[in-house]
Amino acid sequence: MTLEITSSLQNLQRTVNHHFRHIQAAHPFARPIAVQYELAYTDYRVVQLALQLGEQPALNAELTAAYEAVQAFEWPFIAGGPAEFAAQHGEAPAGYAQAVATFDAVCARVAAWQGGATRH
Repeated sequence: MTLEITSSLQNLQRTVNHHFRHIQAAHPFARPIAVQYELAYTDYRVVQLALQLGEQPALNAELTAAYEAVQAFEWPFIAGGPAEFAAQHGEAPAGYAQAVATFDAVCARVAAWQGGATRH
């Protein structure tokens, strides 16, 4: 059984990249960012489920690790805004850009497995 996950994967990737640009530009916290964060988590779980049903444990593990690495940067911003993000990660953490790049690469592999393309 294979679930069609193109829209979930695209929404997830678009949200991760949007939040990265928002946080990188030092924009203030906005309620829609928190809503997007929650909706993206649902998309993430849909993609995980598809990988589990599609018997792709290695790809699922890669996605999980990449998503958790991004969340280590996103959550402080969601929980406490720019001040909390800066307190935990400094003003311009290089690791955040790398985490997003890794996440994008894993999303491309998931899309290839699914037979589609990602965009962000």
